[in-house]
Parts: sequence; C-alpha cells; structure tokens
Amino acid sequence: MNAPTDPRLADPFSSAADLLQQARVYTAAAGHYDELRGSTDGQPALTPASDAASATQTIAAGADFTGAWTQFLEQLEDRSSAAMDARAASLQRQIRDNGVTYNVYADAEGPQRPWSLDLFPLVVDATSWQQIEAGVQQRMRLLEAVMADVYGPQTYLAQGLLPPALVHGHPGYLRAMAGVHPVGGRHLHVTAFDLARGPDGNWWVIGQRCQAPSGLGYLLENRLAVSRQFPQAFNALKVQRLAGTYRALVDSLKAHSPAGAEAHIALLTPGPYNETYFEHAYLARYLGLSLVEGSDLLVRDERLFLKTLRGLVPVHGLLKRVDDQYLDPLELRPDSTLGVPGLLQAIRAGHVLVANAPGSAFLESPALLGFLPALARQVLGEDLRLPALPTWWCGERSAMEDALSRLREHTIKPTYPGSSLHTSFESVLGHTLGQTALDAWAGRIMRQSEDHTVQAYMPLSQMPTWHSSEPDRNGTLVARSVMLRVFAVSDGLDAGGQPHWRVLPGGLARVASTNADIASMQRGGSSADVWALTEGEVDTTTLLPSGLTPTVLSQRKRLVTSRAAENLYWLGRYTERAENTQRLARLTLECLGGENQSSVPLLQWLSQLAVSNTLVLPGTPSAVQARRVFERTLIASLASSDGATSVGFNVRALKLAAAAVRERLSQEHWHTIVRTEEELFSQCRRLSAQGDYAPAQALRVLGELSDQLAAITGAQTDRMTRDDGWRLLSIGRHIERLHFLAHALARSFDTGSVDTDGGFEALLTLFDSTITFHAEYQQRRDVAALTDLLVLDRDNPRSLAWVAHTLRGRLAKLALSPAGELSELALRVPNPDTWDLAHLCSTPTGEASAPALRALLDELGSCAFSVSEDISSTYFTHSGQTKHSLGT
Repeated sequence: MNAPTDPRLADPFSSAADLLQQARVYTAAAGHYDELRGSTDGQPALTPASDAASATQTIAAGADFTGAWTQFLEQLEDRSSAAMDARAASLQRQIRDNGVTYNVYADAEGPQRPWSLDLFPLVVDATSWQQIEAGVQQRMRLLEAVMADVYGPQTYLAQGLLPPALVHGHPGYLRAMAGVHPVGGRHLHVTAFDLARGPDGNWWVIGQRCQAPSGLGYLLENRLAVSRQFPQAFNALKVQRLAGTYRALVDSLKAHSPAGAEAHIALLTPGPYNETYFEHAYLARYLGLSLVEGSDLLVRDERLFLKTLRGLVPVHGLLKRVDDQYLDPLELRPDSTLGVPGLLQAIRAGHVLVANAPGSAFLESPALLGFLPALARQVLGEDLRLPALPTWWCGERSAMEDALSRLREHTIKPTYPGSSLHTSFESVLGHTLGQTALDAWAGRIMRQSEDHTVQAYMPLSQMPTWHSSEPDRNGTLVARSVMLRVFAVSDGLDAGGQPHWRVLPGGLARVASTNADIASMQRGGSSADVWALTEGEVDTTTLLPSGLTPTVLSQRKRLVTSRAAENLYWLGRYTERAENTQRLARLTLECLGGENQSSVPLLQWLSQLAVSNTLVLPGTPSAVQARRVFERTLIASLASSDGATSVGFNVRALKLAAAAVRERLSQEHWHTIVRTEEELFSQCRRLSAQGDYAPAQALRVLGELSDQLAAITGAQTDRMTRDDGWRLLSIGRHIERLHFLAHALARSFDTGSVDTDGGFEALLTLFDSTITFHAEYQQRRDVAALTDLLVLDRDNPRSLAWVAHTLRGRLAKLALSPAGELSELALRVPNPDTWDLAHLCSTPTGEASAPALRALLDELGSCAFSVSEDISSTYFTHSGQTKHSLGT
C-alpha cells in the first residue's frame, strides 16, 4: 500500500514546515506572558495546520505571532525539525570547541561543565527596548546618587528615606570607604538589572547587581554563537550590535582613571576555580585588559603595581570580578587570598580607579527596592519608569505585619543574601508551601525580621526554546520561563555635564530548565541570546581604538605577570614530564613482554627509573624480583592522582597549569589538553574495571596519549607568541628534559644495562633516537657512538648538548642579555662547547665506565635543580628586587 500523498494526512511534524506547525500549537503556561504571541491567554491562536503553504501565508500575515517573531520565522529557509536539530547540535559543538564553561566550582576530579545555551534568542522589539533603556538609565542616576549620599553626607538616612539599620547593618556597607570621593567622581561603572516581563506585558525589576555583576563575557559568546545559526534573520531584524557599548566602557574607565586615556586597566579575577572564570578570561582578551589575580598585584606608596617579569608596572584602574569583602585583607576579610593588601588605601589616596567602587554591595539587597520609588520622587523629582515588584522589608514592623498576611501569594527572600553574619537562605515561593511550612516561615520572620524581605510573586514570561533531548527523535518547541539581565555601563557625561550611562543593547537571558519559575544557571538552567531591535540605523562601531599613541602601543604588548609566568613555566615542565613518563611507561611494558624480559640489567634499570619517576611507589617489588607484580602495579598506577604520581598525575597537572593561563592559549590548544586528560582517565577507569590489567590494552592507551601529547607540544612550539611567557614555558621543558635524560643515562651505566643489546636499544628508544642512530651507525653497539649521538650531537633535539645549548640561549634572552653574551643564570648551565668525545669516553685502567661522562651527567642533573630554584626567586617571587619598579 502506498504512503499517503495528501499533505493534510501527513505527520504534522515531518514536513518542511515542522517549526511553523509546532509554533502554531505551542503555548505558554496559563497566566504567563507568551513572548512568541505577545499575549497571556495561554491558548494557541489557531488550530494545527498540516499544509506548509498555508502555514507560511499565516506567518507572513502576522496574524499569529508578534511582528518580530513573524519576521524571524520568515527568514528561515529550512524550518524542518531536522534542520533545527542540526542547528542545535552545531551550536552545542561550537560551545564545546570554544571551551565555554560555567562551573559551580571547578572540579579537579572531572571535566568542567559546558555553558548551556538555547538555540532561539529572546527577541525584544524596539518599543520595549526603548522603555527598558530609559528606565535603566533613570535607575542608574538614582543608584549613583544613593552611593554618593551614603558614603558622603548621609542626608537620605537622616531624612528617613532609607533606614539606617538596613544600610549600616548590611555587611556590604564598608565603613572604610566613608567620606571617600572615588577617582573620576563616579561610584558605579557597570551595573546589571534582572528584569522579568509580567502577565500585563510590562517589564519589572526583580533585582540589581552592583558589586561585580557577571554575564558581560557570556553574552558576547552567546551573540557570536546564535547569530551564526540565523545570519539572515539577524541582519533582517536590525539587531543592535554590542561592540560600541564595550568600547564606551573601556574609554570611560580610562577617562576616569588618574592616568587618563593612556591608563593601564586590568581585570581582577578570583582565579581559574571561580564558576565564571571563562568569561573573565574571554572579556579581558576582548577588551584588551590585563587579566590579573590578587597575587599579581601589590601596593607601594599608596599606588597599585602589577608584578611582571620585567619588574613592577603601574596599574591605574581595576575592573573587578571579586566581591568587595575579599578586596583587601588588611581592612576587610583578613583570611582573603583574593585581594591586595593596601588596596583600599590606594583608592582613598586617589591613585587607582576600581569599578565598581568598593561598598556598593548593599545596593543588591532586595529590601532596597521597596524604598527606591519614594527616593526617586525626592531625589530626581520623577516617578520610576521601570517599576520593581512590590517589596516589603520586614525590619519595619508595619511592613512585616503587612507582609505576613501575604506570604502565600508572595516570595520570601533573604535581606542579606550570602551573608555569614545574617540568616541567609534560598528564595522561597509562598504558593509552593503548605500551611505548616507557611506558619514556620512566619515564625522565623517574626523572630529575625530584619533578615527577611517579602516580594510580590509574578509569573515570568515564557519564550520558545528548542529541546532535542532524545537522539532518535526530532526536537520539539517548548515554553520556558525567562529572566533578562540588562547591563548599564558608564559613558562619560551628558549634555548637562551629568554622569551618563549607556545600556548594552541586549543582555543575558536566563531560561528555566523546567516549567518552574526559577531561571538560574546554578540550578541547571540555560541561557539565551537577546536581540534588542532598533528602528533606526544599526550601530556598526567596532572595539578597535581610533588612535594608538606610542605609550598605548607599548602597553598593548602583552604583559607577562609573575603568576602567569610561573604557571607557564610549570606548564612546560609538566608537558615534558607527561611525555617522559608516558614514554618510560610504554618502554617498560614493551620490555617486560619482549624478548629481553629476562635481562637482569635491563629490568634493574627500568625498575630504578620507574621508582625515581614515581610510576610505582618505593617498596614495590622490582621487575627482577616479581615481574608480573611490578607490571600490574605500574598499569594500576597510570591514572593515580596521589601516591604514585604517574602519567595521569602529570597530565592532570598539565591541565591545571594550562587552566591558570587559559587566556594565553588558543581554543584548539586548550581543547586538546582537556580532551587528552578526559580520555586518559576514562580509558584507565575501564582498564581498572576489567581487573586484569592487560599490558596490550595499557600500551594502546599510552600510544593514543603519545599522539595527543605530540599535538599539545606542537601547539606550544609553533602556535604561541614567543614572548617572555613562552620562553619560560620552553625553559621549563628543557630543564625537565635535561634532568630526565641525564638521570636515565647515568642509571643505564650504573646498572650495566647499556652494555646489553636490549638495554642499548631501550636507551635509544627512551631518547627517541633509534632511527637516527641506526641510520648513522647501523647495528653498532659502541658506547662512543652512543655518547656522540645522545650527549654531543647538536642536531639531535634530545641530546644533552642540544638541550643545554638551547637552555643557555633561552635564559640569556629572558634576561635581556646583549647579543653574544650570556646572563649569570645561563652561565650556570654547563657549556657544551667544552665537551670532548675522547675525554668523555676515556676509561682509565680499572674503571668500569668513563668518569668524565659520569661527572658530566651528575653535574647536569644537579644543575637542573639549582637553575629552577634561581628562576623562581628571580622571576616569580621577586625576592631579589624588593625596591625595583618600572614606569613610575
């Protein structure tokens, strides 16, 4: 029987118009504003249609959807479910390839959580956006006035417009900043407002973030990723661009800083273990700012400096992503390792701009929203254009009594969220609680009234999202609640000479994971791009500066902080160490199962190297004593992260060092490192689960790891800028290689392994020089030939002479030594020009081996340790430069 040909009889979700048909039956939950249709009736406007042509005509007529969504759908050439699934898969692949992550806290034991991004954008029409923009700018003027008064004359507190208990009792109010006039005269430079659209179609303020708002980096990635999936719609809808606002922010920070347009601005991050570290690195790279941690900075003579390889460089401004209480351990939290001792004094002295000025955290209290309408009328002489949800601070008795009667229909929020000094808790929706629970909350509120704030509940608007959760089925269009985070950034002065703020056209939408009204990334939610439409011309401003002075050009050269330098140095060491240990483990397993498995000198040599490189723990029976036990122990330890710091430990350490300098690595480089670590531990877990510790399977794992490490090494060698940071990475690799090879060669002579055929070949394999040796010396087993290739050959990158020569050159270049001259540290490395083959191979009567060669190997091994210590004291801790600074 033939399949039906009448389109009205076809599967409504299999034709070319699948998305249109799903959109026609799609509906938001009852009581929620529907972003697709612009209504709150909870019912689809039309019945399902199976005819693709009629569906397209309906969209063109705009009878069903809002004008913006109608235009969006019309611009899609292929609206099938398969096409949407392909776009969604492409979007997720791009997020993974770009390494975009969001972590509740980075887990050293597992992969970081990929950033979650929905396929469809939240579209805000031009009229709605104009209302949001005007309302946000008005609120910024009000919040700036509040900051200036609270840390100045405190008139609003004296007049009762703000309760002193709410302000002074907030842990975010910093008494150390009282009376301080910020550099440039502005307290707030970047502020975020969380908005939601209510059933009436209007936007309402739910909360505000003034301390260190997150999202500016993620929304950039969202824009790039989503606009690539719908390029026609993006251009046709006249979506306003973002770059102009980011440029305005950077220009404003410089203009307000003590050094003006040529100021050095840095982005202060808590570090790679912070949940939003990806966007810190992304934003710093995009804005051209130095990404720094607190340990990178120090204060001297009330001025802020950045510790770099070249000494101390002045910093004139900080865009901070560290909460205020951690900024200065001298005056705030003494246990903080994220801040800079003396930073508040540098701010008070007017020598550094910090955005936002410390002390703005009290503005984030939800209780403050209830006092802003009266403040706006008193301070601005205006009613707020962008209202907030009605809010009651229970610290006022009348407000508490009114709020207690409304608990079932409202939301209970902490007045001081995240505070260790006050009661803090997750927000609770009253309508989800039973009577017993409501009574318990009422009791808590009466006992600790100041710690509780009650806010009106409003169903969040819902937007269409694409869910393709099952691989064998097409995706579907579902409604999810959404909140919009809008950002305002400082933008010079207006025509009247007053501070002006620019609203970023768009923002970051947070989408709930279920039908619940909880749109939180920490609770498994997702994000969406936000398309703010304009009726005028699209702003095509770029972030490129219009003019580059010599001073600006010199600052644009990437500074290498001491912390970044140290992490790059250890990235090089752990990369080389991972290569060495995987090569040694692979060689050992091959020898234990090969034709020379009964060679005692060879087994002794391999056992000693395995212990000294911690492939197995001391005390493990050697391969001579119990070959099978030794083999099983080595395989079982491959992915050990404690005790036997074997191959897996070094690969994980490599990844952690790379994570600390992620902003300096290409996406491909970082992605390769992450994939290498994940695959190694996954394969080792499978080996362990099988329980037989099969050498053949372990060798396959090590072989794949060898290929991946080669890719990582290639990225470091050929795809990184050869600045001082790269030189330290290279120095780290060569120090590690020098010690490993010298030690392995010395142990080969000690055990007599080099005098056996199997040991001779194993040594060549470990030095990765088998092909070269046999091409030059055929099948000879001569120690002089071996010494010539592995010790003296300047063309062999794994010979000791090549490593020593390269290391001397890198150290001299790092120290800025004149051409042809070596630095003091470089001279500490033995000079290969003085090495002589005849002398090294000379064996006096009665000696079993050449003493000169053995002395050289011992010298090279100890030299690696001493040079490493000197590098640390010279370039990382600056212990020898306590009074040295640059650029003052």
